[in-house]
Parts: sequence; structure tokens; C-alpha cells
Amino acid sequence: MSSSGIVQKLWNYCNVLRDDGMSYGDYVEQLTYLLFLKMADERTRKPYNQKSVVPDKYSWQSLIKRDGDELFDHYRHVLEALGREKGLLGLIFGKSQNKFQDPAKLRRLIVDLIDKENWSRMSADVKGDAYEGLLNKNAVESPKGAGQYFTPRPLISAIVDAVAPQPGEQICDPACGTGGFLLAAHDYIVASNEHLTSAEKKKLKENTFKGCELVQGVARLCAMNMLLHGIGSPEYEPVVVNDSLAADPQERFELVLTNPPFGKKSSVTIVGEDGRAAKERESYERDDFWTTTSNKQLNFLQHVKTLLAINGRAAVVVPDNVLFEGGAGEAIRRRLLDECDVHTLLRLPTGLFYAQGVKANVLFFDKKPASEEPWTRKLWIYDLRTNMHYTLKTNPLKRSDLDDFVKCYKSTNRARRKDTWSADLKELSPGQTEYKGRWRGFDYDELIARDKASLDIFWLRDESLEDSDNLPEPGVIAQEIVADLEAALVQFREIAADLGVEEVLEADQS
Repeated sequence: MSSSGIVQKLWNYCNVLRDDGMSYGDYVEQLTYLLFLKMADERTRKPYNQKSVVPDKYSWQSLIKRDGDELFDHYRHVLEALGREKGLLGLIFGKSQNKFQDPAKLRRLIVDLIDKENWSRMSADVKGDAYEGLLNKNAVESPKGAGQYFTPRPLISAIVDAVAPQPGEQICDPACGTGGFLLAAHDYIVASNEHLTSAEKKKLKENTFKGCELVQGVARLCAMNMLLHGIGSPEYEPVVVNDSLAADPQERFELVLTNPPFGKKSSVTIVGEDGRAAKERESYERDDFWTTTSNKQLNFLQHVKTLLAINGRAAVVVPDNVLFEGGAGEAIRRRLLDECDVHTLLRLPTGLFYAQGVKANVLFFDKKPASEEPWTRKLWIYDLRTNMHYTLKTNPLKRSDLDDFVKCYKSTNRARRKDTWSADLKELSPGQTEYKGRWRGFDYDELIARDKASLDIFWLRDESLEDSDNLPEPGVIAQEIVADLEAALVQFREIAADLGVEEVLEADQS
């Protein structure tokens, strides 16, 4: 069966379970547990003949043999017992709970859907794409939950194509979500290197990728997603549950790809002796950080720089405030421009992310050894935002929309980059779709002389402001107004929180 057929089959059954009150996220999570148990059982048979990592009394066969209330109770005991295990079992089953309400529906999922397929013999592309398809559907249907961990796959693909990961490189995502960047890097290496040796394939599976995720439930989905794509093993965990920013992990990587969670401030809730809850700003005191700040995005930028090996490469999704904010933001940008080769910035349009009102960019830079001279010579900016309009459902971003950026990036020889913009460039006529003028280089001296060393740079004419005869569709205009208002509200809430009125705002929202 094709991956799309399997997704449709599994997803149709989700609609049945929704009548019992099971959410999309719960359904995908329950599938994760059952798929893992089924694959572990398959691996004990020919041609694998492997010893199962799952104790016999909690195995897939122990589920198949039971029915009704006996199955229901046993499934609950299986989840509880495996959740107490160490290693990959603990990661997959940690804090797991049975979310089924009807034993008959649990039995049907086990026997009629999952048991009828041989998941281990299925190609990694098919079973991995099937699971990825479910995660994508979950993100679309519940954007306030799963969506916040889901980066658009066309964007991930373009970023990976630009940085061109190579066999033997150690690759990390310190905010990995469901593993999109790591999987795309894996697929790129496999597709670009047809003659990998056995040793290289083993390294690719068990010693190349490392993800870190703060949320246990999302880490579980990531681990299963990677396992279904052929990454990881019972002996090797590619994902850890941890706060990436808490400390320097002491590991270094040739490539870091990440989209840290949106939201500017880090905070923890403290409950006092009187029972009242208060939020304290969380600043990370780390010797490897240039500046102490509670701005989570700026901390992630510093953390990524630490994670890189010398000459290592990074691509980080950052919101606009990282490009222009003063104080700690300015200090970090100046240090980054000096100590790294900050060579590329991709300005993204709105309407790409499930978090509304997000204005984001992708910053590409290479870590360099100590030097008296600044490492950044020229920052190349690709403006995919001006006059570009996308929505999640009616006009989603396609991989082809980023072809011109990848072409301009010139991963094999960045020295051959050339501006597509010039001062005498004629404006495009209405309706013309060429990407002329979106790619432009800025020298280090220009950048460092800007107010606060701001990288928030525009140069293209915004047609919606100047050409009343060529305005976007009313729906697009309305969406952009909403996005701007929501982005402004986020900033106002942060200002209010800094002034000590956060509790009032939260009470108003509830």
C-alpha cells in the first residue's frame, strides 16, 4: 500500500475515535506506542532475528492475544511498565497513558489496521512518509498545539538544499520538534550519495543526528518519526528531552539546523508560600554566552554558535526582532558579525507558520576561529517577503517558490554570488512573476554602520503601498492586517509583562 493510502486508512479511523473524545494529537500518540510495539515484534522474525527490546509480557503478541476489558487493562499496564524503562523505551513510552474509551475500538486498531501491515519490510520512505503525513494533518487540524512545532516542509527542504549536508558530518537541531530538519538532512545525504559504504550507512543511522526537545510528548513523536525513517536504533537515541538553553552540552557539530519555538521571553512560574503564582523572567547565565538576556530567540542564537565546530555551518529561523532589537540584540549581532561569517539572510513572507502574526527570517552563518579581523565580509539578503502573499490552506508555500533562492545561494561556490538588484533596475510590470531584484549583497562596513547594526533591511518597492490599481485580493489584505495586529499584540504583551501587569492581561484573556 502507498504512503498516502496508509495515511488515509489510519486517518479515517481517527474520525471514528473522535466520537469518543480522542483528539488528533492523542490519536497520533497512541499510534506511536502501537507502531513501535508492532515493529519490535517484526524485528524478532526473519530476516532480522533480533532480540526484542520489549519484555515478552508487554510485547505486541501479548496485545494480539487479548480482547475486551482484558485487552484494555493489559494495554494500560504495558504503557505504565514501558514508561519506567530506560533508553529508547523510556523516551517513547515516558508518561504515556491509554486514551481509548472503548476496548472494541482499541482492538480494531490493533488487529485490523496495524497488524495487517508489515511495517519493518515497508520501505522507510513509505512508512516514514505515512507517519509524517499524520503529523502534518495533526498540525493543520490543531495549529495551536501540534502546529507550533511544525516548520513548513518546503522551507525545510530549501534550507537543507542550500546548506548541502555531507556524509560524515554531525548534524544537530536543538529545538527539533517532530524532527523535520533532521529527516530532510538525512534524505538529502542519501539522495546525493548513491554509493555510501556500509560504514557510512551505519554512521548515518546511528551516529550522525542529534535532536533536543523540551516537550516530552513532541520528543516521543520525533523519536518515532526518525525510527520509521530508518534513523536510530534500540541502542542509539537520536533525541533527548531537555532544555537546550540550560547548559553547554559540550558536543560540537558540523551543521546546526533549527527553528526555535516562537515567543520572545523565557519565564518560569513560581508558587509562593501563600499559594499565589508569579512568573519570574528566566535568564541563562552561561560562560559561553556573550550577553545575559531573557530573550529566548537571542539565547538560541548564542547557543547555536556554541554548538558549532570550527567552520561549522548553521541555518536558524529567527523573528524580525532579532534583526533590529537594541541592547542585548545589538551586542549579539555585532559579535556574530565579527566572530562568524554571517553570509546569508532569507526574509520570509507571513502566512507560513501556524503561530499567527509571525514575521520570520532564516539566518545562515559559519563559525570561524579567533581572528583580529571581522569574519563577515558581505551579507547576502534574499527578500521573499515584499509583494509575496501566502496562506496555510488556500495558497501555501511550495518548494518551487524557493528555487530562485537556492539558485542564488550557490552552495558549492558562494564566491560566485551576484546581485540580481541594481540601482537602475527597472520595476517589474504588473503581473510579472520574475524574481529580479530580490537578491542583494551588503558589505560588512555598511552593516556595522547602521543604527544598532540592524539587519532589518528592505529595498524593493511595496506594490500594495504605491499601486492602488494592483492591490492584492481583499482576503490577502485582511490576513496581513490581522497578522500585523497580532504581532503588535505580542510585543505589547511583552512590554506590559516587563511593567508588571502580566497577570492582569492573562486574566483578561481567560
